[in-house]
Amino acid sequence: MRVAAVQMNSQDDKAANVARAEHWIDEAAAQGADLVALPETFDFCGPPERRAEHAEPIPGPTTERLAAKAREHDLYLHGGSLLEKGGTGGRVFNTSVLINPEGAIIATYRKLHLFDIDVPGRVRYCESRTFQAGEEVVTADTEFGRVGLTICYDLRFPELYRRLAAWRARLIFVPAAFTLHTGKDHWSVLLRARAIENQVYMVAPAQFGAAPPNVLYYGHSMIVDPWGTVLAQASDREGIIVADLDFAFQEQIREVLPCLRHRREDLFPI
Repeated sequence: MRVAAVQMNSQDDKAANVARAEHWIDEAAAQGADLVALPETFDFCGPPERRAEHAEPIPGPTTERLAAKAREHDLYLHGGSLLEKGGTGGRVFNTSVLINPEGAIIATYRKLHLFDIDVPGRVRYCESRTFQAGEEVVTADTEFGRVGLTICYDLRFPELYRRLAAWRARLIFVPAAFTLHTGKDHWSVLLRARAIENQVYMVAPAQFGAAPPNVLYYGHSMIVDPWGTVLAQASDREGIIVADLDFAFQEQIREVLPCLRHRREDLFPI
């Protein structure tokens, strides 16, 4: 199965962002992708106080455009994440959708862990002011196996990934907008660790570069195999990375190194 991860530099122009995402989906399809994954908040990267005005229901106009692309190219499309209406107190959800080749939404996941951080003099971020956390761990069954859905800051919570692996996920999505300050030291290490410990493929499309009002994203979108080998990594620009996934190889890894079967579920229930 061929997977493509899209790296974007989304800005505060939603229409332009969605059109740009469609362009890269077309490019990925031209390279033979069976599945295309977009980055976190591909639809809008701008001032947090403007998120609510750009949020929409799911299904809605943007997911309908993604569904049309999935049907056009006969592929699975992971919609990174987009701003979804429905939170309380004026907040919105940071939501992923997975769309099948018929254009149907087969999974909807709302980001569980919100990025509230203050590193003096470096980075200050408080997602909980404008985002509402989701409440559900989500998997979806596809023709190539079960997949798990996560978003960005979720990557720092290994218990989520262990649960997805215990629920037999073969591939886990991590659309992201890691900041430059944290990403340069932690992004690759965390992605490879989650892949190795759960023996899964990790597909991690990311935002890169500057976005308003004054955020710098790390980028370096990655596709990692169950041994922890980086199959593809993006450079510092918009574009796509492509890798061929071998699920027979994954089964071989799980057979020769059966750590998932060695879990002490009596001590650490999932």
